[in-house]
Amino acid sequence: MAMMRLRREDPRVVGSFRLHRRLGAGGMGVVYLGSDRRGQRVALKVIRPDLAEDQEFRSRFAREVSAARRIRGGCTARLVAADLEADRPWFATQYVPGPSLHDKVVEEGPLRAADVAAVGAALSEGLVAVHEAGVVHRDLKPSNILLSPKGPRIIDFGIAWATGASTLTHVGTAVGSPGFLAPEQVRGAAVTPATDVFALGATLAYAAMGDSPFGHGSSEVMLYRVVHEEPQLHGVHDALAPLVSACLAKDPEERPSTLQLSMRLKEIAAREAQGLHDARPPVQRERVELNRPTARYPERTDRTERMETAYGRVVAAPAADAVPYRWRLPAPAAARHGPYERPAGHQAGDAHHLDGPAAGQPAVAASADHRLLRGDADRGAGHRGRPEAVTGQAPGRPVATA
Repeated sequence: MAMMRLRREDPRVVGSFRLHRRLGAGGMGVVYLGSDRRGQRVALKVIRPDLAEDQEFRSRFAREVSAARRIRGGCTARLVAADLEADRPWFATQYVPGPSLHDKVVEEGPLRAADVAAVGAALSEGLVAVHEAGVVHRDLKPSNILLSPKGPRIIDFGIAWATGASTLTHVGTAVGSPGFLAPEQVRGAAVTPATDVFALGATLAYAAMGDSPFGHGSSEVMLYRVVHEEPQLHGVHDALAPLVSACLAKDPEERPSTLQLSMRLKEIAAREAQGLHDARPPVQRERVELNRPTARYPERTDRTERMETAYGRVVAAPAADAVPYRWRLPAPAAARHGPYERPAGHQAGDAHHLDGPAAGQPAVAASADHRLLRGDADRGAGHRGRPEAVTGQAPGRPVATA
């Protein structure tokens, strides 16, 4: 796990935590490795000075931290402490050792079907807890998932949406990473738990193929594909492809719930771990009644029926030959099928730039008139042309970038 020395301008102590190294920097601030008096390690994020002076940001940030406190479950980095009244607000979360899913795939190649399913099952359970707290992550992607020895952990809720709060970005914008934003985010529509399901589907496709299901290209091209084109899932294992495809449905109402995903992925993980292919003929099984994580997002029986028509019973009792699975870090690719040859020019990203997009994928903003605005990193690279419209609507004045 790459770390950097503290710089001269970096604080040495924040709250009751002593800082040791820089873990990374992003749009909201700098993330440090710290420890408390007992030696417990934390990832501590200190907000940028310009944002600290924005009272509107402070009040929104306080609501986000309040929502984060409500999240329970073992698949997120637990919030340890926060000071919202400090000159520069900060918060500390549990430090999670391990590579990001992005770096794991870049360095060792796509994961096996059993590992993809196991990661997906754990992440689905984590999202159930997140959504039960009334929070939508909005930026789930491979670089925001750490593969710890105890299981995958979802990190970076910096642009999360909380119940009763507007986003931390300027009004009329939606920020995220091309290829992992859901169509409704690109269009500026409301986000729901189904938004995270789309991002999870894109993330699992990346883990299975070693590439985005929407290919490569500029921010405008990538987001156009997300809205208008079908994902390319040719490298996804047959046992996973129908489920991943359902997650990537353009219509949020067509996507499975996180609870349905968790149950189905656990079954696939167990079968694939035994070297079995999920090719059972459709059979009638006893239906399991599901409740959505919160009453705000009621389950739709018609959506469930459509999902079952697409790829058989999603909510089913475990098969008789299925066995429980236990999380373990995916074995290095070289040990499974020889060294992985990375595409030319493909470099590993930094898992600790917790606010920013995945390596090679600049953050973008979709304005209220549905035009795309590049992030500062993209502009700094010399991309100064006018943004292109994704939806084809008449151009208007962009609201603001985040």
